Amino acid sequence: MTLSELLQTVRDNPQELIVPASWGQGRAGFGGLAAALVYESMRALVPEDRPVRSLAITFVGPLQVDTPVSFEAEVLREGKAVSQVLGRAVQNGQVVTLVQGSFGAARSSVVAVEAEPAPSMPALETCQELPYIPGVTPEFTRHLVMRWGIGGLPFSGNASREMGGWVRQRGEVEREPLTVAHQLALVDAWPPAVLPHLKSFAPGSSLTWTIEFMHPQPSVDTHEWCQYRALIEYARDGYGHCAAALWSSQGELLALSRQTVTVFG
Repeated sequence: MTLSELLQTVRDNPQELIVPASWGQGRAGFGGLAAALVYESMRALVPEDRPVRSLAITFVGPLQVDTPVSFEAEVLREGKAVSQVLGRAVQNGQVVTLVQGSFGAARSSVVAVEAEPAPSMPALETCQELPYIPGVTPEFTRHLVMRWGIGGLPFSGNASREMGGWVRQRGEVEREPLTVAHQLALVDAWPPAVLPHLKSFAPGSSLTWTIEFMHPQPSVDTHEWCQYRALIEYARDGYGHCAAALWSSQGELLALSRQTVTVFG
């Protein structure tokens, strides 16, 4: 199933969904997909004129593939302009992903500050692509494609503080608007920015993740490439703290991200 098909499935029936093994990441399901599916269940509770402004995501436990999972959402508070919503992915009676979201309507303000420009990125055709190799690369990379333009590939011994490049979906037939749910998958597709520092394989994963979305969103569709860059701000004792951003191919800011990641090496 494609990302768009899974998103539609959770919109139709959030009470039971099975994430196929093709969306696996090691022993569990892809975290970006889990966050996207929880977000869809939350979005359904909020008026359309209140876009999501920020999400705080905690990966409580691994999402198992090929096992039923349900999605729950509740509005904690609805004010004049802002709605606070809590969402969960629940599997075998346990919460595996927890998301707290702030949705806010636009309001008039004299404050208007443009985003800083996107970083200089090597041309798409010159960047090395991470191929999908069954049994070697994570299964979910059959659905998402990354091309490295900054820093090194995981486990390459590259000690750069930065990592990034180009990213888009793979295998989507229909063009459709790139939604917040799609962006969650694109941002989390990238491995923790500390992994290129390693010279041999060691597991690493996101522990907590906060992400903020710019509105109004630029017009981007699911066939287009986006630009991504992550910066390691500090790493020690098996934990890394990284800031990142996602831009359109034209350099328009889409989202700002921050993650605490674990690395076992």
